[in-house]
Amino acid sequence: MPLSVYILALSVFALGTSEFMLSGLLPPVAEDLGVTIPQAGLLISAFAIGMVVGAPLLAVATLRLPRRATLVALIAVFGLGQVAGALAPTYAVLFASRVVSALACAGFWAVGAAVAVAMVPATSRARALAVMIGGLSVANVLGVPAGAFLGEGLGWRAAFWAVGAASAIALVGIVTLVPPLPRPAERPRLTREMRIYRDRQVWLSIGTIALAAAGVFCAFSYLAPLLTDVAGLDDGWVPTVLALFGVGALVGTAIGGRFADAYLFRVLIIGMAADTVVLVAFALLGRYAVAAVLLSFLLGVACFCTAPALNARMFNVAAAAPTLAAATTTAAFNLGNTAGPWLGGAVIDAGLGYGATAWAGAALTTAAIALAVVSLRLQRRTPGSRIVGSGGATADPVCSEA
Repeated sequence: MPLSVYILALSVFALGTSEFMLSGLLPPVAEDLGVTIPQAGLLISAFAIGMVVGAPLLAVATLRLPRRATLVALIAVFGLGQVAGALAPTYAVLFASRVVSALACAGFWAVGAAVAVAMVPATSRARALAVMIGGLSVANVLGVPAGAFLGEGLGWRAAFWAVGAASAIALVGIVTLVPPLPRPAERPRLTREMRIYRDRQVWLSIGTIALAAAGVFCAFSYLAPLLTDVAGLDDGWVPTVLALFGVGALVGTAIGGRFADAYLFRVLIIGMAADTVVLVAFALLGRYAVAAVLLSFLLGVACFCTAPALNARMFNVAAAAPTLAAATTTAAFNLGNTAGPWLGGAVIDAGLGYGATAWAGAALTTAAIALAVVSLRLQRRTPGSRIVGSGGATADPVCSEA
């Protein structure tokens, strides 16, 4: 695996820490800015909305630009967004800083994933993407709990300053260690790349990703109050449990990256079924402290096990347009990350309690499984289907089970 892929993973560590750390900071943010916890939860949705909008827009805007220079610019803007968040005097300013940071984060994910895939053979796509996603897993192991720890000891703004510093380190790594990629023989054309959206499998992949992400984040976004108000744990346990979720995410990413290239649909369906089981167990047993801690770990394993397969599936069905494939994947994940916290907040506002967010999440992951099954059946009926795009390339479907 090229060293530059690991540098991208280091950058993703900073991005992922910022994206997920608010799950452990909602109570102090809400108290400091004078808003409710569901309103503070919308800051998670704000980031996700910026990712949904920013991924395709920035992918299109930077399609013909040098990729390393694009990565440098995006990580710099992201870091400045963290500084703005740390200095935000009001909820509105913090909300805006989250959107700006998310736009840069989305563009980085799209371009970075395309760079990672371009540097490895087609048979190693899931592994390369797993390395990148591994940065996200480490963010959950170290970054998110550290953010919660800083938030508890030094105030939630300290967590934003720390992510800004991590972004600066990532910027130096990209400048010094990510090589410039050669320009393609034929300049990318947006009209050709947009042809991937004519294929049903692309839309099925989008739906599967969005529903799977929404199901997990419907509950995970409110993990801190789930642990304290439902399971009865002290606030000091929140960083530890978030770290356990991150350890589970690292384990899940390793499992998914190891098997997704050869058994893509099996990893998808089994992983999302595990998501559903864990969420149902959370709804039933979350009031017990030991069960809540164990299930947090298992939720990390299950949801991140599917992540390499979900990413690789989109690159396979949209192989003719790798940058748009990466952008579409990012947008789909964050469409789910937007809908999940919103649905969770609606469930809480309806008076159903924090535990009910797990029931809602399980319903969404069940729907994701159904779409994956439809995609598999369509793959079996049309194993030689072509995805027409730049240069008329043929997709490289991973369909050992088909």
